[in-house]
Amino acid sequence: MINHLQICENSSVDPHYNIALEKFLLETVPDGTCILYLWQNKNTVVIGRNQNAWVECRTSLLEQENGKLARRLSGGGAVFHDLGNLNFTFIMRQEDYDLDRQFDVILTACRNLGIRAEKSGRNDLLAEGCKFSGNAFYHSQGRSYHHGTLLVDVDMDKLSRYLTPSKAKLEAKGVSSVRSRVTNLKDLRSDLTVDLMKQYMKEAFSQVYGMEAMPKALTREDVAVIENDARWLGSWDWCYGPKLPFSFACDDRFAWGGIQMQLQVESGRIQRADVYSDAMDWSLAQTVSACLTGCRFTLEDMRKALSEQLGDTEFSRDICGMLNRQQI
Repeated sequence: MINHLQICENSSVDPHYNIALEKFLLETVPDGTCILYLWQNKNTVVIGRNQNAWVECRTSLLEQENGKLARRLSGGGAVFHDLGNLNFTFIMRQEDYDLDRQFDVILTACRNLGIRAEKSGRNDLLAEGCKFSGNAFYHSQGRSYHHGTLLVDVDMDKLSRYLTPSKAKLEAKGVSSVRSRVTNLKDLRSDLTVDLMKQYMKEAFSQVYGMEAMPKALTREDVAVIENDARWLGSWDWCYGPKLPFSFACDDRFAWGGIQMQLQVESGRIQRADVYSDAMDWSLAQTVSACLTGCRFTLEDMRKALSEQLGDTEFSRDICGMLNRQQI
C-alpha cells in the first residue's frame, strides 16, 4: 500500500542522463512509496526498447541539427522531445502499480486546467480527439514504472520531420510506431506553459493519492551511479546497436552508369553489401561492396568509407549523393 509520495524534479535536459536517473529511481524505490519524476529532454528522439532507429527516425538529420537519439528501457513507439514537452514517470513497487490511478493524476491535472481529456484504447491520452500524451510501461524485479509525454508547446515541424520514416526501402524486424494525430495542450489553453503544467501535475498527484508529496533528494553517490549508467545509455551499442536486423536498398543512374545497393544490417553495422552496376569500371561494384561491409550504418560513416576508398571522384560524389537523398 502506498503511504509515501515523492516528487523528483530534474534540471538536466540530456536524455541519457534523464533515462539513467529514471532507471536509478526504479531500482531504489522504497516499499510503500510512489515517485513522480518530472523531466525534460532537449531536441531528442526517444525510441522504444525494441525499435529500429533508422525506421523510426531520420537519424542523420537529427544529428546534423544537434539532436540526440535515445533508447528507453520500456517498449512503445518513437517520440520527439523538446523543451515544450514535459515527461512524467510514476515509479513504485509492482504490488502498488495501479494504471487507472496513475492516469487519473494526468486527467485530473488537465481537468483542473480546464482541459477536457480522456484515455484512449491504446493507452494514449486525447484532448479534442487528438493525442497529447503517449504512454509506455516497464516492470523489472518487482518494481514498475509508467511514463509518458505531455505535449504542451512542442515544435510540431521538428516532430514531423524527425519522425518521418526514411525514404529508403527498409524492411525491419523491429516494431514500427503507429502514427497518430497529435496536438499541443497550449492550443487548448493559450497561457499554458511547461512550468504551469508541472505545478498542476504535482497538485493532482497529491490530490489523487490523498497525501502530501515530498521532494526526492539525491546524494553525491547517487549522482555518480546515474552518471555511470548515462554513459552506457548514451553509447552507440545501446542506442543503435541492439540486434534488430533489417535490409536497406537504393539505386540510381548517373552519367557513368547505374548502381544498385542492397545492404544487410545487424547490430547497427553492415554485415553484407551486395552491389550491382553496369559501369564500365568492372571493379566498382566490388570496391563499394568491400568498403561498406563492416561499416556502421550511418550516413557519415558510409560517406567516409566511400571517400577513402574511391577518392575525390565522380563515383564517390555520385554514390554519396545518392545516399544523402535516402534521408537515412
